[in-house]
Amino acid sequence: MPPSVAVVTDSTAYLPAVPGVTVVPVQVIAGGVSYDEPLFTGDLAAATTSRPAPESFASCYASLAAAGATAIASIHVSGDMSGIADSALTAASGAPVPVEVIDSRSIAMGLGYPVLAAARAAASGAALSAVTAAARRCMETTRTFFYVDTLDALRRSGRIGTAASLVGSALMIKPLLHIGDGRISLLEKVRTSSRAIARLEDLAVHAAGEGPVEVAVQHLGASDRAEALAERLLKRLAGLAELRVVEVGAVIGVHVGPGMLGLTVSSCAP
Repeated sequence: MPPSVAVVTDSTAYLPAVPGVTVVPVQVIAGGVSYDEPLFTGDLAAATTSRPAPESFASCYASLAAAGATAIASIHVSGDMSGIADSALTAASGAPVPVEVIDSRSIAMGLGYPVLAAARAAASGAALSAVTAAARRCMETTRTFFYVDTLDALRRSGRIGTAASLVGSALMIKPLLHIGDGRISLLEKVRTSSRAIARLEDLAVHAAGEGPVEVAVQHLGASDRAEALAERLLKRLAGLAELRVVEVGAVIGVHVGPGMLGLTVSSCAP
């Protein structure tokens, strides 16, 4: 019997199919044509992104209710990066069952891990309040760091946050960034890509500590570097419960460009 609380997220979580989780795709627009994110394979440099309309969430919520859901936890990318949660809130007000919308304050597996925590709670038969509490606890213990070859794409898209002051010299460094309070911020400036990736690894080890953690190595068009980083982390993280390598999709790709390498460390492992 399926859980009575359904979990909804958007495609920027970059999760594989998860029982009990429904994904509403973000739109990627190129050449005047709108694509569901997982279906877009065109030139990222020529594309833009658009949040799902409230009607997409309304249809999703209605379908889940018709299938037997008595409540819905809808967990989404940071509101400082996208208006997706706003679309979900608009739809929630008219949904046939109670819907609680959560702004994850993150993206990619920084969103994905809270979604997985909510799904585990829902699968155990937990009520909506307990499902959303599980997601929020996971948000508090999940950290994301990432490296990009340049800040150019982030500057163009306006997603650079407090690192926006890095004009001119930004393209001369290898920036390490993190997501804090829902925004992308500069963490450190490193002179070479090899040093940046080594520092990224050290940051993950420090964030993991000694306790059980899940770690996601995320990349865009950098599978060799991602796999090599994952191999090193396997040797350094004694409390590693699960390690996954994830290639992010077009929505992040539009805003960071190819070559991105990221790490999400979460201590909400089951």
